[in-house]
Amino acid sequence: MKKLIILLVEDNKEDAFLIREAMEEQAFLKELYHVVNGAEAINFLKKETPFEKVKMPDLILMDINMPIMDGHEALQKIKSMSELKHIPILMLTTSSRKEDIMKAYKEQSSSYIVKPDDIYGLDSLAETLKNYWNNTVRLPGKET
Repeated sequence: MKKLIILLVEDNKEDAFLIREAMEEQAFLKELYHVVNGAEAINFLKKETPFEKVKMPDLILMDINMPIMDGHEALQKIKSMSELKHIPILMLTTSSRKEDIMKAYKEQSSSYIVKPDDIYGLDSLAETLKNYWNNTVRLPGKET
């Protein structure tokens, strides 16, 4: 089984903790990095201070509603950068608004997922992500 490096962009510490727990339980993570807003995500991906030594993620899970730079702004910025636009970005948010969904796909989000509202839903989501992103699709730079 391939191990994935995931960047989680999530301002809610409790959600971030539960997402990490669910992902770790599936045992497909090589590393899960966590930042709290879109501006930090951009700094992370550009390997700016304090992120100089991080590894590039295979996949990004990004919330929409965050302070400083929201998920839509960060998605647009990442997809405009030739060296980063190949990284799949999954919007993982509480918003089920049609406007947010349409906007995310127009901005080249790879997927749009409404956050489950309990730990069982998060466990199921983590298993689905493992099966799809680890076993079904091929990611850039990953061996088959």
